[in-house]
Amino acid sequence: MKSLFLTAALLAASFSTYAQTWSVDKAHAKVGFSVTHMMLSEVDGNFKTFDAKITAAQPDFSDAVVEMTADVNSINTDNSRRDEHLKGPDFFDAAKYPTLTFKSKSFQKVDGKKYKMTGDLTMHGVTQPITLDVTLTGPVTMDSPKGKQEKAGFKITGTLKRSDFKVGNAPVAVVGDEIELKANAEFSKQTSAVSEAKN
Repeated sequence: MKSLFLTAALLAASFSTYAQTWSVDKAHAKVGFSVTHMMLSEVDGNFKTFDAKITAAQPDFSDAVVEMTADVNSINTDNSRRDEHLKGPDFFDAAKYPTLTFKSKSFQKVDGKKYKMTGDLTMHGVTQPITLDVTLTGPVTMDSPKGKQEKAGFKITGTLKRSDFKVGNAPVAVVGDEIELKANAEFSKQTSAVSEAKN
C-alpha cells in the first residue's frame, strides 16, 4: 500500500514539474455564442470579460486541462436593451449568478490537430457536462520583446441546450433552445521559474 501511495506521489510530482501553463492572450481571443431568433435569424453574442488557461505536459496537448471563466455581466450582443434583458432574471440572472465557468475533464486527440474536449460547464447555478470540438493551430515560436515565445491557437466549437441550464423560459419559437458555442483563442506558454533559473 505504501508503495502505491509513493508511486502516485511521484507521478503527481512529475506532472507538476513538467506541466506547462499556457495563458490566454485576451487581445487575440473571443468567447462567443449564437442563437436562433424567431426561427428566422441568428443572433451572435460574446462575453467581453473572460479568462482562460491551459495546463499540459505533453507537447501535442493530449493531456491538456482547459479552464475558463466569463463574467456574465459582460455579455454583449450589440444591442444594449437586449443585453440588459439577458442579464436579468428572465435569462442569466447575472446578479445572482455572475460567473460562467468551464473545466475540462478530458482532452482527446481525434485526428491530427483535431480533439474532443469534455468537461463541466457551470452556468446559471447549474453544472452540466458538455463535449466540444477543438482544432489546434501551432504551436509556433515567435519573437517578442521578452525574447522567443511559444504560442498556440485553439478554435473551439460545440452546442448546448439553454434549457439544460434553466436559462430563460422563452418559447423556442422566439429564442432557440440550442446555443452554438464559438471560441477562438491564442495562448502563450508561460516560462517557469525553473526554466528561467537554468537560462
